[in-house]
Amino acid sequence: MSLTHLSRPSDPLPTADPVRCGWTLRPSWLRQALVLAFDGTIAACSLWFAMFLRFEGSVGEPYITTLAAFTFLLVACRILGSFVCRLHQWSFRFSGLTDAARVGLGGLIGTGLFTATIFLMRHPGPPRSVLVLELLLSSLLMVGVRFSPRLAGMYVRDWVRSSRANCLRTAIVGAGAAGEMLLRDLQRSQCHSYQVIGFVDDDRSKWNQIVGGRTVLGGIDDLPRLAFAHRIEQLLIAVPRLPAKRVREILSLCSNLKLRFKILPVSFVYLQKQVPASMMQDLSTEDLLQREAVVFDEDQTSTPVSRRSALVTGGGGSIGSEICRQLLHAGLPRLVMVDINENELYLWKRRLTRDYPDAEIAIEVADIRDSARMRAIFRRYRPQDVFHAAAHKHVPLLEAAPCEAVKNNVLGTRNVAEAALERKAERFLYISTDKAVRPTSVMGATKRVGEELVRALACDSTTKFCAVRFGNVLGSAGSVVPIFREQIAVGGPVTVTDPEVRRYFMTVSEAVALVLRAAYSDYGELCVLDMGEQIKIVDLARHMITLAGFVPDVDVPITFTGLRPGEKMYEELLTEEEERTRKVNQKILVAECPPPHRDLGRGVRELVAAALAEDDGLVVDLLRALVPSYEPSSEHGADRAHAAAAAS
Repeated sequence: MSLTHLSRPSDPLPTADPVRCGWTLRPSWLRQALVLAFDGTIAACSLWFAMFLRFEGSVGEPYITTLAAFTFLLVACRILGSFVCRLHQWSFRFSGLTDAARVGLGGLIGTGLFTATIFLMRHPGPPRSVLVLELLLSSLLMVGVRFSPRLAGMYVRDWVRSSRANCLRTAIVGAGAAGEMLLRDLQRSQCHSYQVIGFVDDDRSKWNQIVGGRTVLGGIDDLPRLAFAHRIEQLLIAVPRLPAKRVREILSLCSNLKLRFKILPVSFVYLQKQVPASMMQDLSTEDLLQREAVVFDEDQTSTPVSRRSALVTGGGGSIGSEICRQLLHAGLPRLVMVDINENELYLWKRRLTRDYPDAEIAIEVADIRDSARMRAIFRRYRPQDVFHAAAHKHVPLLEAAPCEAVKNNVLGTRNVAEAALERKAERFLYISTDKAVRPTSVMGATKRVGEELVRALACDSTTKFCAVRFGNVLGSAGSVVPIFREQIAVGGPVTVTDPEVRRYFMTVSEAVALVLRAAYSDYGELCVLDMGEQIKIVDLARHMITLAGFVPDVDVPITFTGLRPGEKMYEELLTEEEERTRKVNQKILVAECPPPHRDLGRGVRELVAAALAEDDGLVVDLLRALVPSYEPSSEHGADRAHAAAAAS
C-alpha cells in the first residue's frame, strides 16, 4: 500500500486487452452464420412449443398438416429480421440496453413479415395467440442466448478475482454515471484484482439502490463504519472534479483504515476513446489543491510564442526545465538553457531534443555570478525573451550562508538583467517567491532586492519587466513533498516544524503556466497565482501518510522540530501597498510594484562588496537597510552554527 513514489510500484487499473485476456472481438462469417442458425432454431422450437401450449399438447387438423410449412416460413422471416437488425454481428462482451432493444425490434420484424406473408397467401395460418406466444418465447430466448455469456463471464471473473491471494475488496465513491461506467469496465476485465463490494455516495436517495449489481452502501461520512463492516481495502473515487476539500475530508475520515486510493480525474464524457479504468490514477498530493489548475494556452496571450527565441537560466532545475518544456510544447523555435549543473543540463537537452526535434536547443554551462560569461552568452544568442529561474532558495541553508545568497540571488540577477538590457531583450521574467513579502529570511530578503533591482534596471529600457511570486511548488527539488515521501518510505518519523505552520501550494506545471501567461499576456509588473487557502503542513503530512496506506501517528509517527531559522508561521502574497492596486485576471493576481529604494544602486553595490568580502554581519545589516520590512529571525553572527545544524 503505497504512493507512486514510495517503495512499492503503483498498480494502475488496466483495461482488458483482447489478446492477453483471451477475448476474440473480430467476428468471422462462421460465427455470424452460427448466430443466425441459433435464431432460426429458436424460432422453430418456439412455434412448436407455442402450438402445443395453445392446444394443450394435442395439435389437430388442419394445423398439424401445415405446421412444417409454417415453421420453415417463420424461420426464414426470423432470420431475415435478425439480419436486418444485424443481430448476427452481436458483441457478446459489450452488449447493452440498445442491443436488447435491437433484439425486440428484430423479433417484431420477423413476426410482422411472417404475418404479412400468410395474409398475402390468403391462408388462415396459426391462431393469433400462438403468434404472440411465439414472439415472446423467441425474444426471451434470443436475449438469453446473447446476454448469458456476458453474465456468466462476469460471475466467473468475479469468482476468479475473489479467489486470488492479492484480491482487494474495493468500494467506488460516487454512484453516478462515471461510477457506473467504471464498474462495468471493471466487470468486463479480468486483468485486475479488484473485487467491487459496492458504492458510497452522498446522495441519500441512492442509498440501498442497486447499481450494476452492486449496492449503494451509504454516504461518504459513513466510510469508517462501512470499511470496517465490509472489510474494504481500496477506494476508487469516481466523482468527476471532486473538490479537493472533500478529498481531504475523505482522507481524514479514512486515516485509521490503511486504505489504498485511486481517483478518476475527469468526467468520462471527456475520455473519448479511453475508458474510466485506464484513467484511474493513484490519488496524489496534487489532488489535494482545492482549485482548478492553471494551464498555459498560447491563444490567451498577446504575443505568439511560436515566433520567439528565449533564454532560461536555471534550465536544469525543476522549474527552469518545465519552463523549457512548455515553451517548446507551445512551438518555441529557438531555446537556450543556462545552468551551472552540467549533468542535469545535458540530460534535459537529450530529453527535449527527442521530444521536440524541430526546435533549436542550445545549452550553456555557466555561473550567473560571472558577468563576463553572461554577456558573452547574450551576445551569441541575442534572445528576445529571458526567464530568470536560477536562484538559491533553501531558507535555513541560506540563513547560515547569507553571502552566498547575495552572490547568487542579487549579484547573479544583476548580471543576467544587465546582459539582457545590453542586448535589448524584449521581455524579462523574474521568478520570485512569496517569502519576499515582509521577509524574515535571508533568502526572502535577497529575492525582494532582486525584484527591485530588475525593476529599477528596466525603468530606463524598453524591455518589458514582470516579476512572478511563487508559493511552495509541489514536487520541486528540495520541497516538502519529496522529503515527506522519503520519510514515509522508511517508516518515519515525518518531521514538521510546527503544528500551525501553513503554506500556499502550487504544482510545477501550474507555476510554469503562470510564468508563461505573465510573460506573454502583458498583465503588469507583478503577478501572483490565486492559490486559494493556505494548507497546514501537518495536515499535508497526515494526508500523505494516509495515501501511502499507513495510519498517521501509529504506523508512521509525526514529530515537531520547531521553526527553523528564517521560517514564518504563514506566508503572504502581496504587501499592503501592493494590495491597494491588486486586480484579478483569470485567477492571476496583478499588482503594481512600489518604486524601488531610492539608494538602491549604491546599496546593491555595497551589499555585493560585503558578500564578496564574506562579511555576514554587514550583509544582514545592508539587507535590513535595503528592505525595511525585513525582520531577521536570528542574529547571524552567533547563530550561524545553529542555523547550519537546523538546515540539516
